[in-house]
Amino acid sequence: MSGDTLADWVARTLGHAPADIAPYARALTHGSQAAQNYERLEFLGDRVLGLCMAEWLFERFPDEPEGKLSRRLNALVTGPICAEVAREAGVVPHLKLGKQARDDGAANSDNVLGDVMEALIGALYLDTGIEGARAFVRRAWAGRIDAQAKAPRHPKSALQEWAAANNRRPPEYAIVERSGPHHAPKFRVRVTVGKLAEAEAEGSSKQEAETAAAEGLLAKLGG
Repeated sequence: MSGDTLADWVARTLGHAPADIAPYARALTHGSQAAQNYERLEFLGDRVLGLCMAEWLFERFPDEPEGKLSRRLNALVTGPICAEVAREAGVVPHLKLGKQARDDGAANSDNVLGDVMEALIGALYLDTGIEGARAFVRRAWAGRIDAQAKAPRHPKSALQEWAAANNRRPPEYAIVERSGPHHAPKFRVRVTVGKLAEAEAEGSSKQEAETAAAEGLLAKLGG
């Protein structure tokens, strides 16, 4: 893919014609392809996304306390949500992956796509400052923030609250199985509330699997 084609895609997708295409190319490069990969930019972009989202939520919901704002923020910046945004933006055809990573399905991995989306935000921040990053985040996440009628309750917190309210032992989580390659792992987690009930679920990260298991157990318990 030529630099001009990538530059056109970046300008169209991120809303800014890049002064230097190199950081964006690096943001799209997986560790299996080159040592100069997206990891440092992902570190930066993660923080930039968090700041842009926190600022936006602070403006949009002026009467909500910190706890509700935090729940909204946490639900909007997860890896799977970032991966959804990456797919919608057309990131997949522009990924630079090593052959083994591509064969293993890294191009469709929530972990990889989520990290790449954050890396692109990091590259955009370096190129345009907070203004360009803010404009992209608000455009790309607009439908998601509008869909939050009320502050979501995280399943793990909800399960913890259910256990306390019903005088039960706190939920306990255990990894049942870990499989898949390093760049696209799969975790299977079991959650139990004493001997009362249990549920298992899978996810592309330990946290994602725990969240899904907690959600499944809440459904069983009617919480």
